[in-house]
Amino acid sequence: MQITKAEAYGIFGVIHLAEQDKGRVIPLSEIAQAQDVPEKFLAKIFQNLTKTGIVRSHRGVKGGFTLDKAPQDLNIRQVVEAIQGPYHLIRCLPDKECCNKAESCAVRIVMEKAERKLMEVFESHTIADLIKWKKEIAVVENK
Repeated sequence: MQITKAEAYGIFGVIHLAEQDKGRVIPLSEIAQAQDVPEKFLAKIFQNLTKTGIVRSHRGVKGGFTLDKAPQDLNIRQVVEAIQGPYHLIRCLPDKECCNKAESCAVRIVMEKAERKLMEVFESHTIADLIKWKKEIAVVENK
């Protein structure tokens, strides 16, 4: 299991928005440049984040994006699933019909436990936590 580029870029983009002054509309080009992400790819990611209400899109010459939820009210699972949909380690967890061994598969049992723990971690950490840790890392690196 590996987090996708889209999920990582989405998380970084949301962090960037959360670090800005409240209400400041941030152009997509600024987010892409700050995160070193291709702007067209980021645009697709931000479409999903907008559809799910995580970010708000502002049209026009001074258009861009703002965070639509407080960083402390937005957890990692919400961001990841806004980008890629429901998160599952293996296909048979949400769909037992995809495999004729799903009901008796020992691997499925382990993956179900692993997925549950992963989702607990994703749900228990917010964008505000990531910003705090980012600042702490910067302090350590600057010593």
